[in-house]
Amino acid sequence: AMEWAISEMIKNPEIMKRAQQEVRNFYNDKGNVDESRLHELKYLHAIIKETLRLHPSAPLLLPRECGQECKINGYDIPAKAQIIVNAWAIGRDSNYWSEAEKFNPSRFLDSEIDYKGNNFEYIPFGAGRRICPGISYSQAVVQLVLAQLLFHFDWKLPGDLKPEEFDMAEKLGRTIRPQNDLLLIPIPYSASCLT
Repeated sequence: AMEWAISEMIKNPEIMKRAQQEVRNFYNDKGNVDESRLHELKYLHAIIKETLRLHPSAPLLLPRECGQECKINGYDIPAKAQIIVNAWAIGRDSNYWSEAEKFNPSRFLDSEIDYKGNNFEYIPFGAGRRICPGISYSQAVVQLVLAQLLFHFDWKLPGDLKPEEFDMAEKLGRTIRPQNDLLLIPIPYSASCLT
C-alpha cells in the first residue's frame, strides 16, 4: 500500500504537494512525525483510502461458501458453491465511482465510506465475519510511515523522467504489485525551511 501510495503521488505531483503541506503544517513545530496527531491528517487518510480502492492488497478476497441455495441478480447459486469476490474490480466499477480509473483522494474527504466492510462498493479488506483482522494495525503503520516520508523528504524521479511518463503497470499474482521497482531520489527536507 505504501509503494502504491507513493507511486500515485509521484504520478500526480499536485496531490504529493498537498499531502506534504498537510503533514508539514501539523508537524513542522516538532520537527518529526509521531502518532499524536495522525488522526488529524484528513488528506493523508483520503490518499490511503483512494490507494486501497485502486490497489487493494488482495485483489481477490478469500473464497466464500454459499450456505444455502439462493438467487442473485437472476443467477442461481447452489449451496456449497465457492464464490470469489473481486475487490479490485469493485473498486474500479464506474457504477459506484465517478472517474473510476482516476486517482482522486478528494472523493473521500467528506465521505462516510470506510474500509470496515459496511460499504460493499469499497471492500479492500473484505467484509463480514471474514474481514481482515489486521486493519487497525496496518492502517496505523501505513499512516505513520507515509507521514514520515512526506515530512522528511521531497521526492524526484531519476533522470529526465516526467510524472506523466511514470509506469504504473501492475504485476498480477496473489497480490498486485508494481511491475517495475519504484526508484526515486529523496531530497532531505529541513523544517527550518518554512520558518
